[in-house]
Amino acid sequence: MSVQERVLFVHAHPDDETIASGGTIATLVDSGAVVTVVTCTRGERGEVIPASLQHLLTSEDALAEHRERELAAALAILGVTDHRYLGEGSARWVGRDARRYRDSGMEWGESGAQALPDLDPDSLVAADFGEVASDVAAVVADVRPDVIVSYNDFGGYGHPDHIRAARAARRAAEVYNVPYFAIEPRDSAAASTLDINVAGVLDRKRSAMAAHATQIAVDGDSFALSNGVSQPIDSIERFRRVRREYPAGRAPFVDQSLPVKVVSALVGLIVGVAVGAMLTVAHQASFVVGTVTVPYGLIIGVIIFACLLAGLRLIFGTRLIAATCALGILLAVGTLSLRSGGGSVLVPATAAGYIWTAAPTVIALVVLGWPQLPPRRHDKIEAPSEVKGSLPQ
Repeated sequence: MSVQERVLFVHAHPDDETIASGGTIATLVDSGAVVTVVTCTRGERGEVIPASLQHLLTSEDALAEHRERELAAALAILGVTDHRYLGEGSARWVGRDARRYRDSGMEWGESGAQALPDLDPDSLVAADFGEVASDVAAVVADVRPDVIVSYNDFGGYGHPDHIRAARAARRAAEVYNVPYFAIEPRDSAAASTLDINVAGVLDRKRSAMAAHATQIAVDGDSFALSNGVSQPIDSIERFRRVRREYPAGRAPFVDQSLPVKVVSALVGLIVGVAVGAMLTVAHQASFVVGTVTVPYGLIIGVIIFACLLAGLRLIFGTRLIAATCALGILLAVGTLSLRSGGGSVLVPATAAGYIWTAAPTVIALVVLGWPQLPPRRHDKIEAPSEVKGSLPQ
């Protein structure tokens, strides 16, 4: 990973950043990357493991304050210097008053994890999805990350806050065209995962986990949550690149498979040869107006070349197809400019002929040389004016 890489992690509660991605965060920091961690809630409805801290369960605000300190200690161990709570400061959409997203809580139902029935109207799940996504987008706009990391579609294990955080992070990634990586659990069957070996920073990950004493009981190379089930501290952290889903046939060219790209390039080459040959044959066409000869074949041919190459560049959003088409045009023009055995030539040594041989090269250099234009947004994340209190399906 590059020294100057900027990586944004979006997590639901304090301790999630360490359990799920603590080793990767420490590894990135050590490599010189700029790491930003966003925590959506303060875990007000979390459980408490130590008997000496059970009094925190009597006040959600007291537990939240304690978990803030735990999170600060854990992030310091991992080396993170840029941490933000969603809804506050630069993690809030411009023009909106700061707010606090509260832990939605969770219970196990017939279909798995679900939000508690007494849902706080200020909780993350109760907030309008557009508001949550726009707050994540505010961080993206400020940090300009190269990569955004959060959970998979299931939120790791189904916690409603994890699912909401992941959807919001992925939405912001799509709008700002930033690669999105989902955290995958150790037993994930997902294909094409990126496995990060964090054995070299495992001591720091272990210490950061121990800092979350209300939530995690660390014992050597193992840990347990409030359920008391012992599990190993992962020395391998897994991530999966998640690409934007498009309607059938609507995926941008850059996301197409290699065979599609190769076939498209060959088609571009063939089209270029055909167009170049036909227009070369017709480029000498002209008519006379009074004493002026108008080389309309040359004029129309140059316009067609320019429109064809520019159109391919804009439509496909890449130089590849325009370049192969330009190559085909240049091959056709160059071949047909050669003298035949009988001494005739399709491109005579006249002003029109010189222009015809030079124009395709100039047009190709201009079209292929202009900077890549930013993708046009078909929608924008905007902070809503009200809280609707429902999780979109």
